[in-house]
Amino acid sequence: MSKRRRTSLATLLRRCVQVVFLLLFVGLLLAARPSPMAGAQPSPWLKSFFLIDPLILVATFLAAHAVPLAMLLALVTVAVTIVLGRVFCGWICPLGTIHAITGRLLDRWQSKRRDHWSPWQRGKYYLLIALLVMAALGVHWVCVLDPLVLLYRTSTTALLPAGQRAVEESRTAVLQDDPHVGPLHLTAVTEPVYGFLHDHIFVAPYQTFLGGGLIALLFVATLALNAYRRRFWCRYLCPLGALLGAFSWRPLLRRSVQADCCNQCDLCAMTCHGAAAAAPGDRWKPAECLGCLNCHDACAQKALDFRWDWPWRKEQGTEGVDLSKRAALGAAVSGLAALCLLRSTPGSRRLTVVQKPKVLGFLTYEPELIRPPGARPEREFLQRCTACGLCMKVCPTGGLQPALSEAGWEGLWTPRLVPQLGFCVYNCNLCGQVCPTGAIEPLTLEAKQKLRIGLAYFDTTRCLPYAYGRNCMTCEEVCPLPKKAIYTVETKVQDVDGKEVTVKQPRVDLQLCIGCGQCENVCVFRDRPAIRVASANEARNEANQTELADEGPY
Repeated sequence: MSKRRRTSLATLLRRCVQVVFLLLFVGLLLAARPSPMAGAQPSPWLKSFFLIDPLILVATFLAAHAVPLAMLLALVTVAVTIVLGRVFCGWICPLGTIHAITGRLLDRWQSKRRDHWSPWQRGKYYLLIALLVMAALGVHWVCVLDPLVLLYRTSTTALLPAGQRAVEESRTAVLQDDPHVGPLHLTAVTEPVYGFLHDHIFVAPYQTFLGGGLIALLFVATLALNAYRRRFWCRYLCPLGALLGAFSWRPLLRRSVQADCCNQCDLCAMTCHGAAAAAPGDRWKPAECLGCLNCHDACAQKALDFRWDWPWRKEQGTEGVDLSKRAALGAAVSGLAALCLLRSTPGSRRLTVVQKPKVLGFLTYEPELIRPPGARPEREFLQRCTACGLCMKVCPTGGLQPALSEAGWEGLWTPRLVPQLGFCVYNCNLCGQVCPTGAIEPLTLEAKQKLRIGLAYFDTTRCLPYAYGRNCMTCEEVCPLPKKAIYTVETKVQDVDGKEVTVKQPRVDLQLCIGCGQCENVCVFRDRPAIRVASANEARNEANQTELADEGPY
């Protein structure tokens, strides 16, 4: 009786730990917000989950051959895995918890057959091999499928904006209709709720993100697969689970079955989240076990338990995953082939050679690929960036957006500035402070304010002083630099009646403009601004410079 009670408490403890870490993940997600104070330092806790992720550590080291010191915390996760097995997947991973909850809700659609280990579960190991080969050759695509990155990116670019939009639309509908019963108005309830959500949950102005629908669709698809198999993502696809499985091939804490008590009812396999049981009885694959303890609870004969043992001892019935050498080689070749496809675009040519402006003057650069201030040179940036979305989450204007085709397939969902949606605030350097891998370097506010990320230019066919002979000082007025990067030149033009009038035509100072995009963001033309910012003159790229940039104003 007491032993059964201890087992129930262990399972209850696991569920509580799962909920705590899921709430912690959500709390840190909501805590990543713009600061109203210039130069304020964000809490280092905001990137905690990324710092304990060994897949990010390994991929960044292979791709960039260097990692921030704080990322060595991921070795703690590795040590825990070596001792206890894949408890990170079963107890800590917030995406794993969401899949466990979804699988429970979709139980009615799942197959009721006894769910033993399937050879298809080797797929995640082959996927990991392919992604690590790509990382070793400089492509950080492994983190596109990392569960922590996937969940954070989806929450930032799709789930939170959708929730905020729903709240805003609901509030507007209530205010317009003003439902009431006598003196009792519904707004008396909805307005305090909206005020709380606005002040403590959303905080930042309503943000939208390019490609958020596609990101959400992929996330929903991974959840829907739970209708076919419980925790399908964790069993068949998760590269982090495969990496942790490699470290837990013979953990110190192992499942033990008393053969004389086991009647091979297979209830343990029917409740196993990871499908770690290879057959009824004592055949068990520790690399697939998530440590959920459901098998222990399900055993009516009390023949199954978890015990400590030395790693050099092989427990009866314990089996490895047994990867095929031929299939592993094929996965490595597939990773190499995928890398070649990712770099088959013209823009990728400038990532594979030394950037010297005189030698590479014939290369073209994507004008809309404006990286955040502090971003490393493009190749090194892509070797480090996980596309997690943390920098986009803290951007106060929502100007940082996931890249789609601008950076090629290799740079999918990495951050870029879209000035028409939001500009780079002059007194903000949050994006570099929160980047977990150092893809965006943490600049001081003074250094950031002097860094060029692009260059503004005028479309004279649309600009009012040029095309229509009317004065407009909007762009010059909002330029945040102490010495304006936009100045005006008085020019005589003829109006519609043929009379000579003087207008102030704006110009851009090549030496002063930092490409923050505030001028583009406030231009009176909202469809296509008359002043726009391109990636030219960015400080991180010596080849993408204007030849006359050092000769002063035009």
